[in-house]
Amino acid sequence: MLSTASRSAGSPVCARRRPGARFFDVPRRAATLLARVDGRRGGLAPSCSVRVGSDPIGCLEVEPPWSGVAPALPLRSVVAPADGSLSVAVPSSEQRVHDVVLKQAALAAAALAAAAPRTVRPVQLAEPERVAGGLKAAFDRCGEVCKEYAKTFYLATQLMTPERRRAIWAIYVWCRRTDELVDGPNAAHISALALDRWESRLEDIFAGRPYDMLDAALSDTVAAFPVDIQPFRDMIEGMRLDLTKSRYGSFDELYLYCYYVAGTVGLMTVPVMGVSPDSKAKTETVYRGALALGLANQLTNILRDVGEDARRGRIYLPLDELEMAGLSEEDIFHGRVTDRWRSFMRGQITRARAFFRQAEEGATELNQESRWPVRN
Repeated sequence: MLSTASRSAGSPVCARRRPGARFFDVPRRAATLLARVDGRRGGLAPSCSVRVGSDPIGCLEVEPPWSGVAPALPLRSVVAPADGSLSVAVPSSEQRVHDVVLKQAALAAAALAAAAPRTVRPVQLAEPERVAGGLKAAFDRCGEVCKEYAKTFYLATQLMTPERRRAIWAIYVWCRRTDELVDGPNAAHISALALDRWESRLEDIFAGRPYDMLDAALSDTVAAFPVDIQPFRDMIEGMRLDLTKSRYGSFDELYLYCYYVAGTVGLMTVPVMGVSPDSKAKTETVYRGALALGLANQLTNILRDVGEDARRGRIYLPLDELEMAGLSEEDIFHGRVTDRWRSFMRGQITRARAFFRQAEEGATELNQESRWPVRN
């Protein structure tokens, strides 16, 4: 077996589990981050065995609460120097993400302004699969998958209206299937071509041509709610990064990756959860809050899993900030928990807390039945 340090930068090893349903778990995830990083290991968590198993949701068909007040800084401005303080910078990646936010917010605002309900196109299952029971069976299956893999999240969705609940299940299942492509038991056999095929299949879903029953549930969802395809495409792009990239030179690069694999979830789901009719906030503000929640959760995962990722030859920390802190890749690979490391991690926590705070502010503007599942 290769040692951690000898793995190549582009080694297609299993990546860390992404948030998925954990997107909705703000206080618990923040507490986990603080407990892990402030503990004895300083974020260098023990290794865990790589999962093996079957493919129960059919994703491989494409190929045989913290204290204090958060800093009043815009989302793109949060930077974590080694001393744990905050400074301001404007990464170019944030503007790219901001354009996606604006587009999705505009779609949602237009749908809200329209007096008549949206026209829903009929969804027809493509060959080779026809589903007995139609869409009801499709959504029921999505609910079963959600209940099996994310029970707490599933219970939280019971507070939503039936239409919203089913739609959130469908989005969750698509995200999980996508995640399984590069983080599942058969991840070593997934290629860039497989992801290209998965993206082509996504386009068919949005065009009303689903391949199977789980696709059909999502196809019906995106026809019924003002959901844009771009966040879904971007999540697939994040999977492509995991096939080829294992280092991030700056937070600008890491920000884009975190958006791809986690921030996208917020942009997918807010059109379904809806904005409160009493909200005085701009639609864009609500979407930026949802984006911040995904980013915060992914940063939490990164800080929690530093040791596990290192054993897979991966570093999901900004290398330039590591260098400024007087740290190196070898410090991470050898699990050296020093005062410099603890100071560096305090800065990373400060950044994550700022994103959590912005997420909390956005959650207060959601529809009442959607608000509680997100905030608790």
